[in-house]
Amino acid sequence: MLYCYRFLITMYEWMLRCAAPFKPKAKLFLEGRKGLLLRIKAVMAGESRPRIWVHCASLGEFEQGRNLIELLRSEYPGYALVLTFFSPSGYQVRKKYKGADYVFYLPLDKREHAEQFVLDVQPSLAVFVKYDLWYYYLSTLQRRQIPAILISAIFREHQNFFKFYGGLRRDMLRMFTHIFVQDELSQQLLQGIGINQVTVAGDTRFDRVLFVKHKMSSLPEVERLCQNHKLLIAGSTWAPDEALLAEVLPVLPDNWKLVIVPHEVDQQRIEKVAKTFNGKIKRWSEWEDGAAFTERVLVVDTIGILLKLYRYASIAWIGGGLSATGVHNVLEPAVYGIPCAFGPQYTDYLEAQELIQSGGATACSNKKELMLFLSSMLENPAQYQFKASAAGNYVASRAGATRRILDYLAEKNWLKTL
Repeated sequence: MLYCYRFLITMYEWMLRCAAPFKPKAKLFLEGRKGLLLRIKAVMAGESRPRIWVHCASLGEFEQGRNLIELLRSEYPGYALVLTFFSPSGYQVRKKYKGADYVFYLPLDKREHAEQFVLDVQPSLAVFVKYDLWYYYLSTLQRRQIPAILISAIFREHQNFFKFYGGLRRDMLRMFTHIFVQDELSQQLLQGIGINQVTVAGDTRFDRVLFVKHKMSSLPEVERLCQNHKLLIAGSTWAPDEALLAEVLPVLPDNWKLVIVPHEVDQQRIEKVAKTFNGKIKRWSEWEDGAAFTERVLVVDTIGILLKLYRYASIAWIGGGLSATGVHNVLEPAVYGIPCAFGPQYTDYLEAQELIQSGGATACSNKKELMLFLSSMLENPAQYQFKASAAGNYVASRAGATRRILDYLAEKNWLKTL
């Protein structure tokens, strides 16, 4: 099984090299790892403090673990914090993140890479966020008796951890010193395969969105727009989301505007969004300069402001649920007490399921269902208020995962107060 794993890693690297001339992300992935171990060795050689290593697959996992990262930095200021990413989409956005002392790509999971990385970083604690498990890194940490924890993990019976062919994946889980899961079902599944070093802590994303809600700066231009208009904000959208929204746009009253924040904002993608709405859009980059906004649709062609925007929404649509991608982060709008809707591909996301069960969200598969939802929100104030309150109360009720993890670390005394 380990032989197959090594072969797949080698094949993955080869495929990236083949794709690099045509795929910008593949090119960034490879270029970012050229001479990487030598750079890490040189940089870390000058660091005298003990270190905490946090690994995230990409940007979503970073946001999931961000509250823990920042509280670790606050409560253990004597430690240097090393943050790694597997994906360019995480590294490129957060390579200058001030909450970490060092931000690197993670070298590909080969035995020699893992041993050299761990030798140079010398972490006192390793934190993996949700998933992105790598055999050689985990085995090296285990062999060197370095505590390694997995946070905000969630497991379901269909995953390969629980199949007859998932032996290597199960071995990776056993290498963790402790695993913090989101729910009791995950704990039961792990215990069923003999993994008992598990605590149900919840999902750290709840803490993150609640923190950001109270710290987020305002968007003055959007505040002015809201003086005369209500906003349907559609976040992290893909083409199927935009096509559906274009169909229902005519039912919105004249004093409503649609704000679309695509999941990807490259020029080609924004042009496709514009075409969906027959070119009758205003781009955020054009509007920021104080240009008039008479169009019905605002398309945000920049990154990093979606969570700020959601606070101004009267209704939110969360993208991804109309395709195999699956629905994106439903907590970001829900934290503001906003009625939410999204497509039917949400069953792999516990928070989306629970948000629907709480009454704070509705799943819509087509134009008819979305129009019914919008009509209910526009014409029935009592129903609107019920959904708004349910969404906000749901998020508030799930707070505390980050503190549970920190309390466990303090109890184990893996990190000293320096």
